[in-house]
Parts: sequence; structure tokens; C-alpha cells
Amino acid sequence: MSMLFYFDFDNYFKMLRLAWGEPSLRVRSYYLAMLLLYVPLVSTFHAICFALDPILFPSLRRTDVSNPVFIIGHGRSGTTLTFRLMDRDEGRFSSFLLWECYFPSLLQKKAIRAIAAIDRPWLGGMLGRMVERFEEKRYGPSRHMHEMGLCLPEEDDISLFYSMAAGLWMTKMPWMGELDFYYVDTWPGKETVKRRQKKGHKQMVFYKELVRRQLCLNGGSKVHLSKNPYWTGRTQTLIDVFPDARFVLNLRDPREAVPSLIKLTSSGWKQMGWSPERVQASIDMLTKQSVYNYRHPLEVFDNNPGTRYAILHYAMLKADPAAAIEAVYRDLDMPVTQRYFDALQTLGTKQKKHSTTFRYSLEEFGLDERWIDTEFGDLFERFGWAKDIEE
Repeated sequence: MSMLFYFDFDNYFKMLRLAWGEPSLRVRSYYLAMLLLYVPLVSTFHAICFALDPILFPSLRRTDVSNPVFIIGHGRSGTTLTFRLMDRDEGRFSSFLLWECYFPSLLQKKAIRAIAAIDRPWLGGMLGRMVERFEEKRYGPSRHMHEMGLCLPEEDDISLFYSMAAGLWMTKMPWMGELDFYYVDTWPGKETVKRRQKKGHKQMVFYKELVRRQLCLNGGSKVHLSKNPYWTGRTQTLIDVFPDARFVLNLRDPREAVPSLIKLTSSGWKQMGWSPERVQASIDMLTKQSVYNYRHPLEVFDNNPGTRYAILHYAMLKADPAAAIEAVYRDLDMPVTQRYFDALQTLGTKQKKHSTTFRYSLEEFGLDERWIDTEFGDLFERFGWAKDIEE
């Protein structure tokens, strides 16, 4: 078991060079302040706490990570809904809350939980109200697109943020084409497998230690549940590090999922004051990544016949969430308890009534259905998606 905090110096120094080259003084100053001041201080603090964990908590050494479940797929394909529904199987699963992703050490997590426990009886809930105000200011404006909150389960990718290895950095410093957090399984190099095992493999071994700490916190007998669209491109690496892992692959008609993801992602780029040309170049790279994210995990599963996985279609998930999750459990060979079955029925009814105001279209981003037909035609046939593209 590693006691050292992982930090990707290659990414860090590359980001420094990119930040220095930003033409906008305001943006350049912001990036450099974050990278030169904020990141070193916070990462060093995390590293110290991380190293203390095995010393302060001997039970950590006896905690094992077995049969984790990874929810992957193209962004906006229902991975969050799947995650939230499965996470309600509380007796079975353990997962990261958003705030827990930002504090990777077991020492930090226990300390913050202790502070929260005394907040209401001793401080009248003052700290809780401060957190609620922060959440509303930080996440309120974007909740119509993706519901977030510090005490909601969130993507494990964020736990690698201060290791400079998280795809989340692309929303902070979106240098599409310059930084690569996605194609971990196929990173270029003379010997791809060796390169993956050297860097991507090392990242995931460190991530396994983060999961070990979370299980030690929530109960070592539980199964870790993870949702990460960013990690669709590291499916093989996950299998390498977690040979007994199980997967849920969410699939959605690309005519819906692709423009939805582009709209969500590009909104952040525009807020950074990027020129239309720079935004469009990033959109072009994101569309190529979309094709990869549909095809790559299917290829990996074909090459790893011993890996158990379930395919979950977005249309079925929205039409009958409870039945869709039950089907996933059958495919993963996990029994559904009566308690969870009853909870699924209630949750499924609520989800059917849920609607979103988030709207998007292919044409909005210079795409059309002929492009979809060219890139995804065989998948339409394989999965029975209706093809109504005009000739």
C-alpha cells in the first residue's frame, strides 16, 4: 500500500507553460496564481495528511478494494442518473461525496465529519448555513444542466484534481489538444502498453488508495461505486488495476448526447472570454473525442471477455428507471434486496416526472445528421436506434 501522494509533474509544468502563453493578461494572471500559489500549498497539505493516514488509522491496512463498479460512457448519456439511483443501495455501495473528493486523506475526511457533527449542537448550524450559501452561489446557476452539491455523490475524477491528473482541469483551463486526460489507454508512444503502465497505471494505483480510504471511512465490506464519463478512455487501465471490476456502460442516441455535451462544455469556454475561433477548434476536438468514447469501451470489453459489464440505454433509463436498474443488476450478477427494490420504485416514479430546461441541437454546433450517420451508422444498427436521416 502506497503512503505517498501522487502528483503529475509533467502535467503541472505543461500547464504552467500554457498559462504563461495566454494572450489575456487577466486570464494569464489568474492561471499563474492558481498554479504557482494555490496548487502547491493545497497539494502539499494533502500529501502530508495522506502520508499520516496509515500511521493514525491501522485499519486502513486491512481494508481491501473488491469488485468495484464503474459507470462510464459518453457525457450526457445518463451516467449521473444511473449513479444516483444505484448509490441509493446504501447497504451495498460506498461512494465519494463531492467535498470528499477535494479532501483525499482519511484524516481530513474524519476531521471534517467531526466538525460537522458539532456544528448544529454547539454552533447552531452556522457552518452548515455558510456551506449552503456557498453551494447556491457556486452551483446554483448550472443546476438546470447538472445538479451538483458538496454533499451529493460525484465523479471520482475530482479526487485527482490536486494531483494534476483530473479531467476536471479542462473546465478550469480548457486547453483542448494540449492536455490529455482522456485517451489514457491509447496514449501515444513507441510502446503504448508500457507507457500506460508507467503513467496511467500509476495514476490508477494511487486512485485505488483513495478508494481504500473511502471504504475505510464508510465500511470496508461495501463495494465502491464510481461514475466517470472522463474515464471512458481508460477502461482498459481500470481493468488492469481492478481485475475484478464490473462496469455499467451508458449509451444514448448520439444525436442527443453529442450536442448536449458540447453545449454544457463550451459554455465554460465562452465565459473565459475565448475567441469564437478558439471555441470552435475545441468543439471540433470534442466531437472527435465523442466518437472515441462510444467505440473504445465496446472494443475493450470485446478484448476482455472475462470482464462483467452491463449496457444501459438512456431511453430505457428515462422510460422506466427502476426496471432499467434492475436489468443492470441482473447483468452484473448482483441480487436486488427488497428494501432497495422498494426504494427503486419510489425513485423511479420521481424521475419519470423530472424534466429539464436544457435544450440543444446538432445544427447549433455546425454538425448535422449526416455526420452522425457516417461516424455512428453501425452502432445505430447494433443497438436498434432509429435512423431517420434524410438522403
